[in-house]
Amino acid sequence: MIGALPTAASLYERVRRVIPPIEWPAFVDDIDAILALKRERNAVILAHNYQTPEIFHCVADIVGDSLALARKAMSVEADVIVLAGVHFMAETAKLLNPDKTVLIPDLGAGCSLADSITAEDVRLMRQRYPGAPVATYVNTSAAVKAESDICCTSGNALAVVKSLGAPRVIMLPDEYLAKNIAAQTKVEIVTWNGHCEVHERFTAADIRELREAHPGVTVLAHPECPPEVVAVSDFAGSTAAMSEYVARNKPARVVLMTECSMSDNVAVEHPDVDFVRPCNLCPHMKRITLANIRTALEENRHIVTIDPRVAERARRAVERMLFV
Repeated sequence: MIGALPTAASLYERVRRVIPPIEWPAFVDDIDAILALKRERNAVILAHNYQTPEIFHCVADIVGDSLALARKAMSVEADVIVLAGVHFMAETAKLLNPDKTVLIPDLGAGCSLADSITAEDVRLMRQRYPGAPVATYVNTSAAVKAESDICCTSGNALAVVKSLGAPRVIMLPDEYLAKNIAAQTKVEIVTWNGHCEVHERFTAADIRELREAHPGVTVLAHPECPPEVVAVSDFAGSTAAMSEYVARNKPARVVLMTECSMSDNVAVEHPDVDFVRPCNLCPHMKRITLANIRTALEENRHIVTIDPRVAERARRAVERMLFV
Protein backbone atom coordinates (compact mmCIF):
# COMPACT_ATOMS: atom_id res chain seq x y z
CA MET A 1 0.00 0.00 0.00
CA ILE A 2 2.72 2.46 0.98
CA GLY A 3 5.25 1.20 -1.57
CA ALA A 4 9.03 1.04 -1.25
CA LEU A 5 10.12 2.28 2.16
CA PRO A 6 12.10 5.53 1.87
CA THR A 7 14.51 6.78 4.51
CA ALA A 8 15.04 10.15 6.14
CA ALA A 9 18.33 10.47 4.26
CA SER A 10 16.60 10.03 0.90
CA LEU A 11 13.92 12.58 1.79
CA TYR A 12 16.11 15.50 2.76
CA GLU A 13 16.77 16.61 -0.81
CA ARG A 14 13.06 17.36 -1.14
CA VAL A 15 12.98 19.82 1.77
CA ARG A 16 16.50 21.22 1.86
CA ARG A 17 15.29 24.66 0.68
CA VAL A 18 13.05 25.07 3.71
CA ILE A 19 14.81 23.03 6.44
CA PRO A 20 18.41 24.10 7.17
CA PRO A 21 20.99 21.29 7.30
CA ILE A 22 21.75 22.07 10.94
CA GLU A 23 18.11 21.27 11.89
CA TRP A 24 17.69 18.08 9.87
CA PRO A 25 19.51 15.64 12.23
CA ALA A 26 16.92 16.36 14.92
CA PHE A 27 14.21 14.88 12.66
CA VAL A 28 15.97 11.80 11.28
CA ASP A 29 15.28 9.22 14.01
CA ASP A 30 11.57 10.08 14.24
CA ILE A 31 11.11 10.06 10.46
CA ASP A 32 12.73 6.64 10.05
CA ALA A 33 10.70 5.26 12.97
CA ILE A 34 7.43 6.65 11.59
CA LEU A 35 8.08 5.25 8.12
CA ALA A 36 8.66 1.80 9.61
CA LEU A 37 5.65 2.02 11.96
CA LYS A 38 3.31 2.94 9.11
CA ARG A 39 4.21 -0.26 7.31
CA GLU A 40 4.00 -2.39 10.47
CA ARG A 41 0.56 -1.07 11.43
CA ASN A 42 -0.89 -0.59 7.93
CA ALA A 43 -1.29 3.09 8.78
CA VAL A 44 -1.52 6.29 6.78
CA ILE A 45 -0.91 9.87 7.83
CA LEU A 46 -3.23 12.62 6.65
CA ALA A 47 -1.60 16.05 6.98
CA HIS A 48 -3.15 19.47 6.58
CA ASN A 49 -1.42 22.16 4.53
CA TYR A 50 -0.47 23.98 7.74
CA GLN A 51 1.76 21.20 9.03
CA THR A 52 5.51 21.78 9.08
CA PRO A 53 7.56 20.56 6.08
CA GLU A 54 9.17 17.62 7.88
CA ILE A 55 5.65 16.26 8.46
CA PHE A 56 3.98 17.44 5.27
CA HIS A 57 6.71 16.34 2.83
CA CYS A 58 8.46 13.51 4.68
CA VAL A 59 5.96 11.30 6.54
CA ALA A 60 2.49 12.24 5.24
CA ASP A 61 0.74 9.98 2.74
CA ILE A 62 -2.18 12.28 1.97
CA VAL A 63 -1.96 16.08 2.17
CA GLY A 64 -4.28 18.96 1.40
CA ASP A 65 -6.84 21.39 2.71
CA SER A 66 -9.87 20.38 4.77
CA LEU A 67 -11.94 19.48 1.70
CA ALA A 68 -9.20 17.40 0.10
CA LEU A 69 -8.53 15.52 3.33
CA ALA A 70 -12.25 14.84 3.78
CA ARG A 71 -12.61 13.54 0.23
CA LYS A 72 -9.47 11.39 0.32
CA ALA A 73 -10.30 9.99 3.75
CA MET A 74 -13.24 8.16 2.17
CA SER A 75 -10.96 5.99 0.02
CA VAL A 76 -8.29 5.18 2.60
CA GLU A 77 -7.61 1.43 2.77
CA ALA A 78 -5.41 1.47 5.87
CA ASP A 79 -6.36 0.05 9.26
CA VAL A 80 -5.10 3.14 11.10
CA ILE A 81 -5.38 6.82 10.19
CA VAL A 82 -3.20 9.37 11.95
CA LEU A 83 -4.51 12.90 11.50
CA ALA A 84 -1.73 15.47 11.50
CA GLY A 85 -3.95 18.47 12.01
CA VAL A 86 -6.49 19.67 14.55
CA HIS A 87 -9.19 17.79 16.40
CA PHE A 88 -12.18 18.58 14.17
CA MET A 89 -10.24 17.14 11.22
CA ALA A 90 -9.64 13.92 13.13
CA GLU A 91 -13.36 13.77 13.96
CA THR A 92 -14.22 14.25 10.29
CA ALA A 93 -11.88 11.41 9.31
CA LYS A 94 -13.57 9.21 11.91
CA LEU A 95 -17.04 10.15 10.65
CA LEU A 96 -16.06 9.02 7.16
CA ASN A 97 -14.21 5.92 8.39
CA PRO A 98 -16.27 4.66 11.35
CA ASP A 99 -14.71 1.19 11.29
CA LYS A 100 -11.08 2.38 11.26
CA THR A 101 -8.87 3.49 14.12
CA VAL A 102 -8.31 7.25 13.88
CA LEU A 103 -5.57 8.79 16.02
CA ILE A 104 -4.76 12.40 16.82
CA PRO A 105 -1.25 12.85 18.24
CA ASP A 106 -2.21 15.66 20.65
CA LEU A 107 -5.67 16.12 22.16
CA GLY A 108 -4.87 19.78 22.73
CA ALA A 109 -4.76 20.49 18.99
CA GLY A 110 -8.00 22.46 18.91
CA CYS A 111 -9.38 25.37 16.88
CA SER A 112 -10.65 28.81 17.83
CA LEU A 113 -13.47 28.48 15.31
CA ALA A 114 -14.60 25.11 16.62
CA ASP A 115 -14.51 26.52 20.15
CA SER A 116 -16.67 29.51 19.18
CA ILE A 117 -19.95 27.61 18.80
CA THR A 118 -21.91 24.77 20.41
CA ALA A 119 -24.72 22.48 19.31
CA GLU A 120 -27.10 24.50 21.51
CA ASP A 121 -26.06 27.69 19.67
CA VAL A 122 -27.06 26.09 16.37
CA ARG A 123 -30.45 25.07 17.74
CA LEU A 124 -31.05 28.62 18.95
CA MET A 125 -30.13 30.02 15.52
CA ARG A 126 -32.68 27.71 13.92
CA GLN A 127 -35.32 29.05 16.29
CA ARG A 128 -34.39 32.63 15.45
CA TYR A 129 -34.43 32.04 11.68
CA PRO A 130 -37.05 29.32 11.12
CA GLY A 131 -36.84 27.57 7.77
CA ALA A 132 -33.32 28.80 6.96
CA PRO A 133 -30.92 25.91 6.20
CA VAL A 134 -27.71 25.72 8.21
CA ALA A 135 -24.39 25.43 6.40
CA THR A 136 -21.64 24.71 8.90
CA TYR A 137 -17.95 25.10 8.26
CA VAL A 138 -15.97 21.90 8.76
CA ASN A 139 -13.99 23.76 11.42
CA THR A 140 -16.54 22.63 14.02
CA SER A 141 -17.15 19.75 16.39
CA ALA A 142 -19.11 16.67 15.36
CA ALA A 143 -21.87 17.79 17.75
CA VAL A 144 -22.25 21.06 15.82
CA LYS A 145 -22.15 19.27 12.47
CA ALA A 146 -24.94 17.01 13.72
CA GLU A 147 -27.22 20.04 14.12
CA SER A 148 -26.51 21.23 10.57
CA ASP A 149 -28.03 20.54 7.17
CA ILE A 150 -24.71 20.51 5.32
CA CYS A 151 -21.06 21.25 5.91
CA CYS A 152 -18.73 23.36 3.79
CA THR A 153 -15.08 24.31 3.53
CA SER A 154 -13.49 27.53 2.36
CA GLY A 155 -13.00 25.79 -0.98
CA ASN A 156 -16.62 24.93 -1.66
CA ALA A 157 -18.62 27.32 0.56
CA LEU A 158 -20.10 29.30 -2.34
CA ALA A 159 -21.15 26.13 -4.19
CA VAL A 160 -22.71 24.77 -1.00
CA VAL A 161 -24.74 27.95 -0.44
CA LYS A 162 -25.97 27.88 -4.04
CA SER A 163 -26.85 24.18 -3.78
CA LEU A 164 -29.32 24.87 -0.99
CA GLY A 165 -31.58 26.95 -3.26
CA ALA A 166 -32.77 29.09 -0.34
CA PRO A 167 -33.14 32.88 -0.13
CA ARG A 168 -31.55 32.89 3.34
CA VAL A 169 -28.79 30.61 4.67
CA ILE A 170 -27.35 30.44 8.18
CA MET A 171 -23.57 30.08 7.76
CA LEU A 172 -21.59 29.16 10.85
CA PRO A 173 -19.28 29.86 12.62
CA ASP A 174 -16.71 31.95 10.68
CA GLU A 175 -18.04 35.48 10.35
CA TYR A 176 -15.42 36.56 7.84
CA LEU A 177 -15.82 33.55 5.56
CA ALA A 178 -19.59 34.10 5.62
CA LYS A 179 -19.23 37.78 4.76
CA ASN A 180 -16.78 37.03 1.96
CA ILE A 181 -19.22 34.48 0.53
CA ALA A 182 -22.12 36.93 0.94
CA ALA A 183 -20.26 39.38 -1.32
CA GLN A 184 -20.42 36.77 -4.12
CA THR A 185 -24.12 35.87 -3.95
CA LYS A 186 -27.58 37.41 -3.65
CA VAL A 187 -28.48 34.88 -0.96
CA GLU A 188 -28.94 36.49 2.46
CA ILE A 189 -26.22 35.07 4.69
CA VAL A 190 -26.80 34.99 8.44
CA THR A 191 -23.44 35.05 10.23
CA TRP A 192 -21.98 34.05 13.59
CA ASN A 193 -19.27 35.87 15.54
CA GLY A 194 -16.54 33.25 15.20
CA HIS A 195 -13.03 33.93 13.90
CA CYS A 196 -9.80 32.08 13.15
CA GLU A 197 -7.13 33.37 15.52
CA VAL A 198 -4.54 33.19 12.72
CA HIS A 199 -6.43 34.90 9.91
CA GLU A 200 -8.23 37.55 11.93
CA ARG A 201 -4.86 39.18 12.72
CA PHE A 202 -4.16 40.13 9.11
CA THR A 203 -5.14 43.67 8.15
CA ALA A 204 -5.42 45.77 4.99
CA ALA A 205 -2.58 47.89 6.41
CA ASP A 206 -0.38 44.78 6.47
CA ILE A 207 -0.95 44.31 2.76
CA ARG A 208 -0.20 47.97 1.98
CA GLU A 209 3.08 47.66 3.89
CA LEU A 210 3.95 44.45 2.07
CA ARG A 211 3.32 46.06 -1.31
CA GLU A 212 5.50 49.03 -0.37
CA ALA A 213 8.32 46.80 0.87
CA HIS A 214 8.06 44.33 -2.03
CA PRO A 215 6.95 46.14 -5.21
CA GLY A 216 5.09 43.88 -7.61
CA VAL A 217 4.32 41.21 -5.00
CA THR A 218 1.20 39.12 -5.64
CA VAL A 219 -1.02 38.87 -2.57
CA LEU A 220 -3.12 35.75 -1.99
CA ALA A 221 -5.56 35.77 0.95
CA HIS A 222 -7.50 33.04 2.69
CA PRO A 223 -11.27 33.76 2.91
CA GLU A 224 -11.10 33.45 6.72
CA CYS A 225 -9.34 36.84 6.57
CA PRO A 226 -11.44 39.97 7.19
CA PRO A 227 -13.30 41.22 4.09
CA GLU A 228 -11.15 44.36 3.92
CA VAL A 229 -8.07 42.12 3.56
CA VAL A 230 -9.70 40.07 0.80
CA ALA A 231 -10.75 43.30 -0.95
CA VAL A 232 -7.17 44.54 -1.37
CA SER A 233 -5.65 41.15 -2.28
CA ASP A 234 -5.04 39.90 -5.81
CA PHE A 235 -6.73 36.56 -5.15
CA ALA A 236 -8.68 34.92 -2.35
CA GLY A 237 -9.20 31.20 -1.94
CA SER A 238 -8.68 28.09 0.13
CA THR A 239 -5.20 26.79 0.79
CA ALA A 240 -5.63 24.39 -2.12
CA ALA A 241 -6.71 27.25 -4.37
CA MET A 242 -3.70 29.31 -3.30
CA SER A 243 -1.35 26.46 -4.14
CA GLU A 244 -3.04 25.99 -7.51
CA TYR A 245 -2.78 29.75 -8.20
CA VAL A 246 0.99 29.66 -7.63
CA ALA A 247 1.39 26.58 -9.83
CA ARG A 248 -0.73 28.07 -12.62
CA ASN A 249 0.49 31.68 -12.63
CA LYS A 250 4.09 31.36 -11.40
CA PRO A 251 4.25 34.84 -9.84
CA ALA A 252 7.80 36.10 -9.45
CA ARG A 253 7.10 37.06 -5.84
CA VAL A 254 4.09 36.06 -3.76
CA VAL A 255 2.77 36.41 -0.24
CA LEU A 256 0.21 34.01 1.25
CA MET A 257 -1.97 35.63 3.90
CA THR A 258 -2.50 32.46 5.89
CA GLU A 259 -0.71 30.17 8.35
CA CYS A 260 3.06 30.34 8.18
CA SER A 261 3.91 26.74 7.24
CA MET A 262 1.76 26.95 4.12
CA SER A 263 4.42 29.07 2.38
CA ASP A 264 7.16 26.58 3.22
CA ASN A 265 5.14 23.66 1.87
CA VAL A 266 4.25 25.40 -1.40
CA ALA A 267 7.80 26.73 -1.79
CA VAL A 268 9.14 23.18 -1.92
CA GLU A 269 7.22 22.64 -5.16
CA HIS A 270 8.13 26.02 -6.69
CA PRO A 271 11.82 26.89 -6.28
CA ASP A 272 11.51 29.61 -8.94
CA VAL A 273 8.99 31.63 -6.92
CA ASP A 274 10.09 34.06 -4.20
CA PHE A 275 7.85 33.69 -1.13
CA VAL A 276 7.46 36.63 1.25
CA ARG A 277 6.46 35.24 4.65
CA PRO A 278 4.31 37.26 7.07
CA CYS A 279 4.44 34.60 9.76
CA ASN A 280 1.24 34.00 11.72
CA LEU A 281 1.52 30.57 13.32
CA CYS A 282 -1.42 28.43 14.40
CA PRO A 283 -0.54 27.29 17.94
CA HIS A 284 -2.91 24.33 17.61
CA MET A 285 -1.45 22.99 14.36
CA LYS A 286 2.02 23.32 15.83
CA ARG A 287 1.11 20.95 18.66
CA ILE A 288 1.48 18.16 16.10
CA THR A 289 5.13 17.07 15.84
CA LEU A 290 7.12 14.16 14.48
CA ALA A 291 7.68 13.00 18.06
CA ASN A 292 4.00 12.76 18.96
CA ILE A 293 3.09 11.23 15.59
CA ARG A 294 5.64 8.52 16.39
CA THR A 295 4.18 8.06 19.87
CA ALA A 296 0.66 7.89 18.45
CA LEU A 297 1.68 4.98 16.24
CA GLU A 298 3.73 3.26 18.96
CA GLU A 299 1.13 3.57 21.72
CA ASN A 300 -2.12 3.80 19.72
CA ARG A 301 -3.01 7.21 21.07
CA HIS A 302 -5.12 9.24 21.10
CA ILE A 303 -8.07 7.27 19.69
CA VAL A 304 -10.86 9.46 18.32
CA THR A 305 -14.36 8.40 19.37
CA ILE A 306 -17.75 9.97 18.58
CA ASP A 307 -21.12 9.19 20.15
CA PRO A 308 -22.89 7.01 17.52
CA ARG A 309 -26.08 9.08 17.79
CA VAL A 310 -24.12 12.25 17.04
CA ALA A 311 -21.97 10.58 14.40
CA GLU A 312 -24.88 9.41 12.27
CA ARG A 313 -26.31 12.92 11.93
CA ALA A 314 -22.93 14.62 11.54
CA ARG A 315 -21.91 12.13 8.86
CA ARG A 316 -24.94 13.05 6.77
CA ALA A 317 -23.95 16.73 6.82
CA VAL A 318 -20.36 15.95 5.80
CA GLU A 319 -21.34 13.46 3.09
CA ARG A 320 -23.85 15.90 1.65
CA MET A 321 -21.02 18.43 1.32
CA LEU A 322 -18.83 15.95 -0.53
CA PHE A 323 -21.39 15.51 -3.28
CA VAL A 324 -21.97 19.21 -4.03
